[in-house]
Amino acid sequence: MAEKKGAAGAGAVAVEGEAKPKVKPKAKAKAKAKAKAPPKNILVIVESPAKAKTIEKYLGSKYTVLASMGHLIDLPKSRTGIDVDGDFEPEYLTIRGKAKLLKELQKAAKKASLVLLASDNDREGEAIAFHIQNSIRGKLADLPIERIVFNEITPQAIRDAVKAPRHIDDKKVDAQKARRVLDRLVGYNLSPLLWKKVKNGLSAGRVQSVALRLICDREKEVESFLPEEYWSVEGDFRKGRGAFPGELVLFKGEKLDVKDEASAGALVAALKGKPASVSEVREAEKTLKPKPPFTTSKLQQTAANRLGFTSKKTMQIAQQLYEGVNIGSTRIGLITYMRTDSTRISETAIAEVRTLLAERFPAELPAAPNAYAADGKAQDAHEAIRPTIVAYDPESVKAYLTKDQQKLYALVWERFVASQMTNAKMRTSSADIAIGEGVFRVASSRVVEQGFYKVIKIGTTKEDKAEGSVPELKAGDEIKVELIRPEQHFTQGPARFTDASIIKALEEQGIGRPSTYAPIISVLLERYYVSRENRQLVPTTLGRMISDILVDYFPDVVNVAFTAGMEVMLDEVEDRKADWVNKIRDFYVPFKAKLDVVLADLQSYRGTLDEATDIVCEKCGKPMVKKLGRFGYFLACTGFPECRNTRSIPLGKCPKPGCGGDIVARRRAKGKGREFYGCTNYPTCDFITYNKPTSSTCPKCGWFLVEKFDKKSGSHKACINPDCDYLHTHEEGEHGQED
Repeated sequence: MAEKKGAAGAGAVAVEGEAKPKVKPKAKAKAKAKAKAPPKNILVIVESPAKAKTIEKYLGSKYTVLASMGHLIDLPKSRTGIDVDGDFEPEYLTIRGKAKLLKELQKAAKKASLVLLASDNDREGEAIAFHIQNSIRGKLADLPIERIVFNEITPQAIRDAVKAPRHIDDKKVDAQKARRVLDRLVGYNLSPLLWKKVKNGLSAGRVQSVALRLICDREKEVESFLPEEYWSVEGDFRKGRGAFPGELVLFKGEKLDVKDEASAGALVAALKGKPASVSEVREAEKTLKPKPPFTTSKLQQTAANRLGFTSKKTMQIAQQLYEGVNIGSTRIGLITYMRTDSTRISETAIAEVRTLLAERFPAELPAAPNAYAADGKAQDAHEAIRPTIVAYDPESVKAYLTKDQQKLYALVWERFVASQMTNAKMRTSSADIAIGEGVFRVASSRVVEQGFYKVIKIGTTKEDKAEGSVPELKAGDEIKVELIRPEQHFTQGPARFTDASIIKALEEQGIGRPSTYAPIISVLLERYYVSRENRQLVPTTLGRMISDILVDYFPDVVNVAFTAGMEVMLDEVEDRKADWVNKIRDFYVPFKAKLDVVLADLQSYRGTLDEATDIVCEKCGKPMVKKLGRFGYFLACTGFPECRNTRSIPLGKCPKPGCGGDIVARRRAKGKGREFYGCTNYPTCDFITYNKPTSSTCPKCGWFLVEKFDKKSGSHKACINPDCDYLHTHEEGEHGQED
């Protein structure tokens, strides 16, 4: 291994296969003597074993690639670990359980001539590299240690990276330190307040508490919304063999505002039996531009909407695709780094995709590459998420990927390729049909130039696929009226947040960063502040209580503008535009003063979430109480601590003949995995359902009803009996069914 050293230490590193520099004759003997000594390895330290496995395949035998498994050095868990009386310097310790791994890295470093720190190219990655460097230098002061970064895990990218090492970026390290200190000061001060005033085991965080507030505020809007009734008048028409619908938009020259059934009926009566003809036809063309390549938030949103993935699942699969998968005999990272807020694409990648388009879709290749404006809030540290090798289309790698990996890769590949294709064109048609004093309007649209739609498959929405079913209409055409009918509607209230919409809201308001969106949602779910129901995020009683306390007593901390401002401050620290110590001090001094007042004055809410029941403990005979735990409510004996009996809350009686057991909520694998509902007499009784039981019973067979959800019917109730076809909708429930 040839090593080039500059004034600051180790410089560019030669890679196997490169031409070796010529050796002067006088140095031949010396070089020959050195060659007899076993060469020292170059140690490369990455974050994950999967990444290490992939990279090790690209580098020669002189390289050893090991994984740090993320952070090795961090703040202590048992205390705040911040010098609040000084300059807020953090106290860093080896993370419990990581000392052995750190020693192994130090031992490997002793055998190396050079250490290359290859953690992720972001603030967290820079901090990981910084702490590993300090730990190794504490044992090996003279060992050259350099930093390398890359945006994708491909042979060329890794080889380019080891040729261009650099020093640790202190600005990024300071920004990560400031964020860590800020989060620790908020979390380790607010959480004990919640333990003392509400219940043990709770947590509050600088960003998670703002996200919780947004979800709780939206829930209040949902609850306070009162739907208003309105009616429309619809028509079913036919021309030749073509049938199509239309809606009454004008009557006597005025727009409709029909509030009740009687008014709608009067309109139907006034139009019934009247001849119909086309009075006007309008056509227009609409140009549709391709969307830019994915950022982290847009990938999570699209995967949630198109694939039904949670944000956590999306990032886990994206991590696998980034770190490397086996494609035949080759192991390669299929996508670029998946934590980014940029839509920027490298010149090399643009050239590669334009070559592919010239071969496969020459008519859809624009004259010049498409450019996308950067978001003003974007850090632009990484490229957009794209395939590392665009020639690997989804079909060609399908056999090597899991079903979910293939879906997500197809989403990334289609979006990237489409982003460099020509626009699509859609022709919209609108026709007015005159019937008496009324005017019905029918509309249709169809794609006339596919453009980028030629590659969009898995990412296509229903609107994209919509084709007009209206026959060709011309002014003066006679139209057959098959039916005119009134239709009842209700105004729709605000929708609860989903993974996709809360990420969109956080991004738009400048809260959090690409690496934090998925963890924010996960923490809220794990703490039972929020539950996920039909993909919607619904605050629990506990979550609403926590949010109300924080909003009432710490409105600045859970303020959207404040949290977004803190993100800007961290960016300024990284850009050397702000001193993080002074910024932290400006926040902490008034925050701590307020905290002391609240600790003294806030009433205790401990026990207020408990609820008495008439259920008796089968072990000691004392009454049981409904309590809130990590995964929701459960039954606990009031004889605690002498009696520690707990039970799941019964949701109904087992419907299996002769069983008599209770149906309770369960989870597999020590609380992990999807919740299901089973019988307490398991394993004798194997009854199981994934639909939550209700207190209602089926009027046909007597089994209990469950909550179901589908896109067509929305939320509704249905009988759990597979031999019963009873379907109980909201409307039926409102008209007398017992709930």
